[in-house]
Amino acid sequence: RRTISDAAVIGKLHTLRERDAKGRQKPEVLYGRRKMTAWLARNGFNGVSKHTVDRVMRIEGMNGLVRGRKTRTTIPGKNGKRAGDLLNREFSAPHPNHSWVTDFTYVPTWSGFVYVAFAIDLYSRAIVGWQCSTIKDTPFVEQCLRMALWRRDHTGRPVRPGMIHHSDAGSQYTSIRFTETVALEGLVASIGSVGDAYDNAAAETVMGLFKNEAIRNGSPFRTGPLKTLTNVEETVFDWVTWYNTDRLHSYLGNISPEEYERNYYAQDHGTSTGDAANTKAA
Repeated sequence: RRTISDAAVIGKLHTLRERDAKGRQKPEVLYGRRKMTAWLARNGFNGVSKHTVDRVMRIEGMNGLVRGRKTRTTIPGKNGKRAGDLLNREFSAPHPNHSWVTDFTYVPTWSGFVYVAFAIDLYSRAIVGWQCSTIKDTPFVEQCLRMALWRRDHTGRPVRPGMIHHSDAGSQYTSIRFTETVALEGLVASIGSVGDAYDNAAAETVMGLFKNEAIRNGSPFRTGPLKTLTNVEETVFDWVTWYNTDRLHSYLGNISPEEYERNYYAQDHGTSTGDAANTKAA
């Protein structure tokens, strides 16, 4: 019975290695034992134990990723008053659009560094906005926020006044221009420290996932070298689409951010009319 079970699991895992038109494997090849067990359970293999999955994955040479360390990309604001830390390292939320966290990282390309910013909803961990740029200035992070606000509004789930916008104390986020943008949008600013991963841990986690799952050599989201800003933008879009709509998140009970928000709105909170962040429509 084990041989049949192993053979069936191996057959299913082999489907993840089938190449698409661009020569890429399915992103689920990135999963480790626990997530792969959950993925198999959602795809007709509910009775397969994690020990069987572990054994078969080792036989097939499939290993989960080990997250790397994030390199500091933010520069502290030099002076002036700034908002306090309203989250105090409490990275959870009672509902969507209660609080967002933001951060950015860098991607080396043949033509220089490209910076990538994300805005993340703390309730579902959905990436609600992102932006790529060759310059890490205030307009760069401002466009990430504006995209997130637009996309939430576009799905019929607009942000209400008073939502918390949390970031570290980088100069981009503490600038007068960005501070005014946050205030004019009716948001409440929350600022942690610079270079302290614990003060913005939820965003740091997403940065690490992005670098390991989408940017590293051999990533299923890449078809070759990252040469230009456009290459990075395409990679980011593909990864965010998968992250929001299909990637299983252990924090959410091994479902996707889209499904997690859909479940919320189905429980006496109205009906869900769009995905977690309208990834495919943006």
